[in-house]
Amino acid sequence: MALTKIRPFSIEQWMDAYETTAKFNIAESCAASISIDTLGSLSDNKSRRVLELSTNLTYGAIRGSEELRSNLATLYPTQGSSQLPTENILITPGAISANFVLLYTFLGESDHVICHYPTYQQLYSVPASLGADVSLWRAHEEDAWQLDIEELKSLIRPNTKMIIVKYLATLTVRRWVLIIVCSNPNNPTGAVLSRSLLEQIVEVAREHNLIVLSDEVYRPLFHSRDPKESQVPPSMLSMGYSKAVATGSMSKAYALAGIRVGWIASCSRDIIESCAQARDYTTISVSHLDDQVASFALSSDCVHNLLDRNIKLAQKNLAILERFIDEHKWACKWTKPSAGTTAFVQFSREGKSVDDVAFCKLLQQKAGVMFCPGCRCFGDSQDFKGYVRVGYVCETSVLVDGLDELRAFMRETYGQVPVVT
Repeated sequence: MALTKIRPFSIEQWMDAYETTAKFNIAESCAASISIDTLGSLSDNKSRRVLELSTNLTYGAIRGSEELRSNLATLYPTQGSSQLPTENILITPGAISANFVLLYTFLGESDHVICHYPTYQQLYSVPASLGADVSLWRAHEEDAWQLDIEELKSLIRPNTKMIIVKYLATLTVRRWVLIIVCSNPNNPTGAVLSRSLLEQIVEVAREHNLIVLSDEVYRPLFHSRDPKESQVPPSMLSMGYSKAVATGSMSKAYALAGIRVGWIASCSRDIIESCAQARDYTTISVSHLDDQVASFALSSDCVHNLLDRNIKLAQKNLAILERFIDEHKWACKWTKPSAGTTAFVQFSREGKSVDDVAFCKLLQQKAGVMFCPGCRCFGDSQDFKGYVRVGYVCETSVLVDGLDELRAFMRETYGQVPVVT
């Protein structure tokens, strides 16, 4: 088998190069991180400690503690209001590991992947590195970053409409189409795929016997939607489809990026067992300490207060960012995000998109403000010219001060930013 060299991971390389020197980091995609002490203060059970310091630091439960997986299971009601079995959840070191394990487990040469776009680069670059052919299912800003189900249907190829079992000597090789419904809410746009669209995706997947991966790391930060609305999307695992898979993390919606805890959850025990076999080669267990912190955060005594803190922070900060956008309509436009922690904002000058890489570099050099360039980090240096990703659910003071510096930059230096010709 020929090995395909994996492409540089643009967003992570940008963050690595610039975030430690930024004075005002409003590129980060996590809800403002909290300390162990703050986490403890958010719990209604003041007698319980976040960490049991007398616990011996063994590997711990290989697949994740029973408490952690049980707490996670409550997040995934399945059809009929029953709860996902704890055995259908596998703990990983962050969602980035969860996604990689799933893709590594099921993809290889001659497989075909359909991936929601724009999104986190891992979800299409890793399949390509494994030899899979990738089709991008494109969302467009003129459609409020929504997806067209008819386009999805057109991307399914005649020779990959079903699972094909092939035999090579004594080995069975499976061929899959894997639809990736990623970042719902989406990174970088903050758009949400509606319940009705999810139902249509499941209908297509069921017709063709496909796996559906839903990267749900920003769920449930639906800060600009009424939870009582019929169109608030459930998890993909609640759609009644046996081959649905969801990945999640403590980093984004739960403000605990410093503990490396993510997970794979699926309605299919077979999918989980296959992933567990692959995971054995990369991870024995997550940190015993991280497991404890995540279990505490997701407990019924704490999780609602934690999410309430993060949703209120998102609502407050989004209003601040919206005021800036409204003040600078001559230079920037957006589709206001309805969930998650990020916004995708396009900057232009004299009717032309700016060079977003040059803009971000100059902005950080002159003002200390960090954005992520959309074309470089989400568009393969071809799409989304002039766009930047803004991470607005940072500490409010960071956002306010950073936007004040950006205002001064727009007045004094923005004219020096080159445009795309």
